[in-house]
Amino acid sequence: MRKFLLDLAVLLPLSLAAQQPVILHSHNDYNRIAPFWEAYSQHCRSIEADIYWHEGQLLVGHDLKDLKPENSFLRMYVDPIVRTFRANGNRMWPGSQDRLQLMVELKSATEPTLTEVIKLLEQFPDVFGSPDGVTIAITGNTPAKEHFCDYPAWIGYDGDVRETYTPEQLERVALVSNYFRLFAKKWNGKGRMTEPELDAVNKAIAKAHSWGKPIRFWGAPEGTTAYFTFWKLGADFINTDKPAVASLFFSDWGNKNFVMGGHEVPAGVTGAKKQQLSRRVPTYTPTYRNDGARKKIKNVILLIGDGMGLNQVMAAAYANNRELSMLKIKSVGIQYYNPNDDFIGDSASGGSALATGEVSWTRHISSNKDGSVEYSALTDYFKALGKATGVVSLGDIADATAAVFYGHSSERDSTDRLTRYWLTSDVDLICGSGTGYLEKSRKDGIDMLSGIQANGYSYTQDATVVNQVGGKLICLDDRMGAHATEETLGFLADITKSSIEKLSQDSKKGFFLVVEGTKMDYGLPASVLEELSFDLSVAEALKFADSNGETLVVVTADHETGGLTLLDGDLETGHVLAVYNSDDHTPTVVPVYAYGPGSREFIGTYLNIEIARTIKKLVTH
Repeated sequence: MRKFLLDLAVLLPLSLAAQQPVILHSHNDYNRIAPFWEAYSQHCRSIEADIYWHEGQLLVGHDLKDLKPENSFLRMYVDPIVRTFRANGNRMWPGSQDRLQLMVELKSATEPTLTEVIKLLEQFPDVFGSPDGVTIAITGNTPAKEHFCDYPAWIGYDGDVRETYTPEQLERVALVSNYFRLFAKKWNGKGRMTEPELDAVNKAIAKAHSWGKPIRFWGAPEGTTAYFTFWKLGADFINTDKPAVASLFFSDWGNKNFVMGGHEVPAGVTGAKKQQLSRRVPTYTPTYRNDGARKKIKNVILLIGDGMGLNQVMAAAYANNRELSMLKIKSVGIQYYNPNDDFIGDSASGGSALATGEVSWTRHISSNKDGSVEYSALTDYFKALGKATGVVSLGDIADATAAVFYGHSSERDSTDRLTRYWLTSDVDLICGSGTGYLEKSRKDGIDMLSGIQANGYSYTQDATVVNQVGGKLICLDDRMGAHATEETLGFLADITKSSIEKLSQDSKKGFFLVVEGTKMDYGLPASVLEELSFDLSVAEALKFADSNGETLVVVTADHETGGLTLLDGDLETGHVLAVYNSDDHTPTVVPVYAYGPGSREFIGTYLNIEIARTIKKLVTH
């Protein structure tokens, strides 16, 4: 078993490496089922062992009564560290330059315990004491500070903020460790510390940092709030008796945090550094002049955030100082999106219900269970009223949420079948990414471009000119499939505005436009940028609604993704800390925001099919 554990540790993929913003210190490590290995596997860069010199041996244990001859310091720590270090080419973790700190707490008298520890470690000079090797920090019964320099230079010591040190003594302090209750007697790791306690903790951290030393608090609370608090305050080491829990919290840190104006993402993290914003995004406050009025509805704009649950909305709102245009809408509802054949819906079933008002099945695109009946979408309904219609997606135009408004299939991945609907479609504007579909059709020997032109469509690959082309238009612009950046944040809003202008010009009887904001379910920080991009398009819809008084705006989602949970943050800095509880869709309800004539009909809780049905009812009357 011991050999197996060593091999496992040496070969373990380090997905956590270099992504933790703190050093995890595994306290009381020897009390675990697999001492050293559990902490090592979680990339704890500091590991603590309590050591006694007892009956001629260095033994590991908290109390004398716990000591067992087989639990030697050599067997439990020194031997596995040496073998791992050498097996990994003189480093502790494959592919990482991170060094391990071995903290040795002297439980028995300083002497001869410390001398015996040094004698043992000196047998492995390539591992302990070498410039790139494992560092040693002595705690517990440390020698008096006046005697720090009596021992080899590669031996460091635990410091104390209450002490004073000469420059020579401070040079030998490896880190500062203090009992947390000296500064905060009451805080249990939940909520906020009292101001006096917070001030005391901040002063301790500041003093350690003024010495140029990292700091660790032992005897401190653990948990998500405690971890985040210590990180935010600047504690360099997080003391933990739960290395797996703490490591999970701090792992993949760049994808759990967003900070307005200062977001930094480590190399290799999804989204990279482009997904930052230097400043908050302006929002639009509606006039409310015709909101909720009982009057004729000429136009309807339906905006769908793919994967947009309430917490996705709030993550962006908190990052933006609690400001979003959609949150200024007064008529708010909640929709369920459970399909007929499952508890959790997908974009196909959720989108189909929004498009048709009919009960749906997972993976189905606006059709019945076996695909034999094609359900009419809102685009068909409005076209029959003589109004112009448009489908705009900031993503793949043949993906489910957009395709439900012009196509039909029992399988959402049947993109060849879905794009063939362009050859017979009556939708006036189809706009999104997807130039590859025409290229693929050519390779398959089909001249699809000629077919869609024969159906009366113009074709462009530039979404910025949609308002300059009259009549039916298909726009496949692959820029719409890219992640939002600060430079492109307003792209969807510009296209939304241009699409409204085009459809208004194309039909004097009014229009129906659906706009999909995508990639909100890609995880932080991308989700915040995508949500803010989507909100800018909501603002354009609200501005138009205010300009004519005959437009209903409905904002909702096809489903929620990830079970996003907001854990903490900071309004002043626009910092949001959030984690995902799933890598898939969830059954979490999603919001509905409605503005304009008839908007109050959307207040309440209902199944997603009611949205399309309510729109039809309002427009008919």
